[in-house]
Amino acid sequence: MKKPIAGFSKLSKSEKIEWIAANYTQNPQELKKILESYWNSDSRLQQLHDEFIENTISNFYMPMGIAPNFLINDRLYAIPMAIEESSVVAAASKAAKFWEGRGGFRTTVLGTEKVGQVHFMYHGSTSKLLDFFKNIKTTLLSEAEHLTQSMQKRGGGIKDIVLKDKTSELPNYYQLHCTFETQDAMGANFINSCLEQFAETLKKEALAHPYFSEQEKQLEVVMSILSNYVPNCLVKAEVRCPIDQLNLTQDISPRDFAEKMVRAVEIAKVEPYRAVTHNKGIMNGIDAVVLATGNDFRAIEAGAHAYAAKDGTYSSLTHAKIEGDLFSFWIEIPLAVGTVGGLTKLHPLVKLNLEILQQPSAVELMQIMAVAGLAQNFAAVSSLVTTGIQKGHMKMHLMNILNQHNATDKEKEAILAHFKTHTVTHRGVLNSLENLRK
Repeated sequence: MKKPIAGFSKLSKSEKIEWIAANYTQNPQELKKILESYWNSDSRLQQLHDEFIENTISNFYMPMGIAPNFLINDRLYAIPMAIEESSVVAAASKAAKFWEGRGGFRTTVLGTEKVGQVHFMYHGSTSKLLDFFKNIKTTLLSEAEHLTQSMQKRGGGIKDIVLKDKTSELPNYYQLHCTFETQDAMGANFINSCLEQFAETLKKEALAHPYFSEQEKQLEVVMSILSNYVPNCLVKAEVRCPIDQLNLTQDISPRDFAEKMVRAVEIAKVEPYRAVTHNKGIMNGIDAVVLATGNDFRAIEAGAHAYAAKDGTYSSLTHAKIEGDLFSFWIEIPLAVGTVGGLTKLHPLVKLNLEILQQPSAVELMQIMAVAGLAQNFAAVSSLVTTGIQKGHMKMHLMNILNQHNATDKEKEAILAHFKTHTVTHRGVLNSLENLRK
């Protein structure tokens, strides 16, 4: 029976590995060999990676690719994408090339407001609390000035603080709903520091308020934390062209293709089972850019999916329509990202990727990510309504199957040539491999 370990974090990296190997693997030497094979040969770079998180024992590599030919607002981009899933980079690249010859992508940032909240419980008169808040609002702002000076110099800072009565949803629950502008920073640390200062001021002022009863003075701050739901930090990306230019395949007319695309999006709007997979495809494109630029894909995923359910049911993040002879396809999505702070100045590949993207501001990076998501969704939906998703995906997955079965270079060459003209299936690949080996 395994026993818990005390003081694991205080062990050296080699000691951590020895303990894991001895307690949780069948082949300790093989585990150590694999872990060490992923260490960086540059000891300074490896130390940098070790210090990103706690209890590190190795690096977990992910492929990084480039999707070229993205024409965004008449500017050409090559977009770095870090992702392990086959066909994502290829699909994005294909969509980018298609739309590059039809005017490219157009983007608009609809807002950059971010949100944080101080959640507290208050037992007393709501009207007295409202009067109290009106009296202390300037104090809340002034006592946070030492935190906001640098951000204000860059054009950011606290936008507003609003008292919200949430007692209809939870007895005695109120919140300070706070909005921020953080410029090129994602701003999590800045926002959380401000919120914790607001909480301290709120408690202090409540204790000193002469018109509060003893019970009202003891308001309880439950937590102070930013929100990853940022419906007013919003970007729109769009493509459009005359329908007769939608000549993706000879198997279907441009008009039929446009109508099928619109119907497919309409299905994703009304059917949550389809919408989840539809939006997952969008996030394939967005998350790959988020990772490559050192941003927080988990926060962006959570915010995007919350936005997809903002009207009470989970729905598509993209939209499509036909107006006369014009086809339009677009996305509106909240994206809170940064190009300063975090890993942007620490991780060498992140710095390189931001250089490849021509050193975008946070606002520009929002637009690039939205375009990557739109391109990915266009590629996926267009495949679904024409040839089906598996034809292209399995061709990209072919190399993974061959590697799983230790195919030699000569075997790969022969099988890749065979499947240029044959449908790829897992069984078909294995049969071809077995025949070659006979």
